[in-house]
Amino acid sequence: MVRRARPSALMATVALACLLLVSGGAAAVQSRARPTGTWVDSPVTFGAGGITVYATYRHRLPPTGSTPAALLIAGSGPTDRNGNSPELSGSVDTLKTVADWLSQDGVASLRYDKLGSGRTGLGPYLLDPATIGIKPFDEEAVAALTYLAGRPGVDRRRLAVVGHSEGALFALLLATGMAGPAPAVHALGLLEPLSVRYLDLISDQITAQIVAASGSGQMTAGAAATLEHQLAAAISSLRADGKLPADVPQVLSSVFSPANALFLSQADRDDPAQLAAQLRPPTPVLVSCSNDDIQVSCAEVDHLVSGLGESHVQIDFVQLAGVDHVLKQDPSRTALAYTEPLPFSPQLRAALQTFVRQHL
Repeated sequence: MVRRARPSALMATVALACLLLVSGGAAAVQSRARPTGTWVDSPVTFGAGGITVYATYRHRLPPTGSTPAALLIAGSGPTDRNGNSPELSGSVDTLKTVADWLSQDGVASLRYDKLGSGRTGLGPYLLDPATIGIKPFDEEAVAALTYLAGRPGVDRRRLAVVGHSEGALFALLLATGMAGPAPAVHALGLLEPLSVRYLDLISDQITAQIVAASGSGQMTAGAAATLEHQLAAAISSLRADGKLPADVPQVLSSVFSPANALFLSQADRDDPAQLAAQLRPPTPVLVSCSNDDIQVSCAEVDHLVSGLGESHVQIDFVQLAGVDHVLKQDPSRTALAYTEPLPFSPQLRAALQTFVRQHL
C-alpha cells in the first residue's frame, strides 16, 4: 500500500486528541482608486521542479490598469488551494475566503494545490513520499509567485504573499530569498503563523494534550511521563540525523512517521523569527494571532514579532478574540467546528482591508 503524504503537522492537536481520547485598528486611509470589472476564478497550471501544480487565479476581466496581486499559501498537510483537507469531513475554505476578501479590495490572487494536496497530488513522489523534503515546497512557492507576477495587468511592484499557518514559513522563505530567486515581495501577510521552530511547535501541542489527558485521569502520571520522554526522543533524533527512533509509539505515529521525517527535520531548521529578522525594511507585514487558536498561541507569535522588530519592517499586528485557527468566529477552543459554516473573523477582515488600502 502506498504511504500517504506527510500528515498535517499543525493539526497534531486534532490527531493526537483522538488517539488519547481527549475530546487594531489603524487610522482610516484613502483607498487607491481601483478599476472596475468582473472578478473570475480561472483554473491554471504551472510547473515546479518537475511537478505540475494546479491552481486558481482570481483576476479581473478584462484585465485593466495595474493591479496588485497576492500569492496565498496554505497550511500544513494535504491542505489544498481553498484551505480544505481530506483529513477533515467538510469544507473549511480559509484561503478561498481570503481570496474573496482581496478581490473585494481590488487585489488579484493565486492560490495553489501544493505537493500532496488537491489535484497536484504527490506527482513523482507517489511511490516514495519519504523522500519529500522542504525543497519541493520552496520550488512551488517560487514558481507560483513567478507565474503570478507574469499575469497581464499585474503590477510586479505590488506583489504580496499571504501565508496561513505553515504557509507563513514559506512566505518568509520567499520574501527573504531563502526559497530561491523570485520576484520581489512588496508586502507580507502572516495569518495565525507558524512562529517557532517546527518541532518546537509540535512538542508544545502534544505536551499540552498529554498534560490535559493526565490531569483529567485519562492517562496515568507514569504513562504521561513515558510519552513525554518518547516525544523528546523523537524530536532529538530528527534534529540529529533526520531519522526517527525505531520505537516511536503508535500514539505518536500519526505525527512522526517515516513518510514525513525528512520534511519535518528540514522544515525545523529555520526559526521563523530569525527569518523575519532578515526581511528588508520597510516591508509592510500583517500578522495575526488569536486567544482562541489552539494550534498557534499568541505567545508563540510574539516570538515571530520580535524577529520582525529586529528587521525594522512595518508591522500591523492584530490580536483576534474568539477566532479559531482557520480564521472562523469560534471561541470553543477545539477543532470540532473547523468545517462548520461559521462566519470568518470580521476583525481580521477589517485589518486586512486597512492593510491593503495602506500598502497595496
